[in-house]
Amino acid sequence: MAMRQTPLTCSGHTRPVVDLAFSDITPYGYFLISACKDGKPMLRQGDTGDWIGTFLGHKGAVWGATLNRDATKAATAAADFTAKVWDAVSGDELITLAHKHIVKSVDFTEDSNYLLTGGQDKLLRIYDLSKPEAEPQVVSGHTSGIKKALWSSDDKQILSADDKTVRLWDRNTMTEVKAINVSMSVSSMEYVPEGEILVVTYGRTIAFHSAETLEQIKSFEAPATVNSASLHPEKEFLVAGGEDFKLYKYDYNTGEELESYKGHFGPIHCVRFSPDGELYASGSEDGTLRLWQTTVGKTYGLWKCVVPGKNFVCIFVKLSCMRTCQNLSWVNTHFVHLTKWIFTYENLCSNTSVSL
Repeated sequence: MAMRQTPLTCSGHTRPVVDLAFSDITPYGYFLISACKDGKPMLRQGDTGDWIGTFLGHKGAVWGATLNRDATKAATAAADFTAKVWDAVSGDELITLAHKHIVKSVDFTEDSNYLLTGGQDKLLRIYDLSKPEAEPQVVSGHTSGIKKALWSSDDKQILSADDKTVRLWDRNTMTEVKAINVSMSVSSMEYVPEGEILVVTYGRTIAFHSAETLEQIKSFEAPATVNSASLHPEKEFLVAGGEDFKLYKYDYNTGEELESYKGHFGPIHCVRFSPDGELYASGSEDGTLRLWQTTVGKTYGLWKCVVPGKNFVCIFVKLSCMRTCQNLSWVNTHFVHLTKWIFTYENLCSNTSVSL
């Protein structure tokens, strides 16, 4: 008897979810941040999707969001011409970095001391977060707006993508090492440090390149336009989502389609595997995030597999509370949990639901 994929739906956003990122595994689990056109990035517990808090301060759509490795800091990129750095424990805004145009991408170095940004002004900027008032290092060379910019090779190199070009830069010399052109507009880019692999999507193509040389390793064609793809940490599978509202799971070695699921009610804009590879998250035009099991039927997080005799059923139990409010107070409680936030607000409500 085949198990049916039952995703966890994470609501709370009011407009399309356009980017998401996981932290590394910390002593307190791992965490998930989402960027949304509603201008209110959200932090969640990574394995359950439970809402932890909303970062309030941007005045426009948020196009990019990321967490540092231990989930103590967050960074966001927005249409209000700023990138912001946040304390991910207290929720406080720490730094606002003014830009001259829309910011699309943010990425921390491994030590969290520097922030890389890219956006519509075609420039890469590197900020020293210990000196936020200082002018950033600026790297020019892109000929159209930058869609994604990522540190690579132990922060010694930078990978960036504009409309139809992917570029590799040397951090020390701030010069371009190599550039490759693709046939259609780049829709997403993911850097996989284990193995130095770069995942690039454009049109219906999912391409894998060496992150050190940009030489192509392999590529697959999807049945519909792909907006995002992610490679499993153990490089066994990849998942992709796009314009047909469906998520596809492929065998990385053969390219064979293993599974496909339709759960969203709009195009999928972003998809990422969790750091332990047990689930993957997707964000959509429908304003929701959904968490999907890599191995359907396995007991993990909120998914519980019950096996009475020969029959079995997989359920998830979800406890949730109201996810938006106007009067939100953050209380930092280090003594309870490094990233456990307590919120006080009017009209507290909660509900419990069981989905089969």
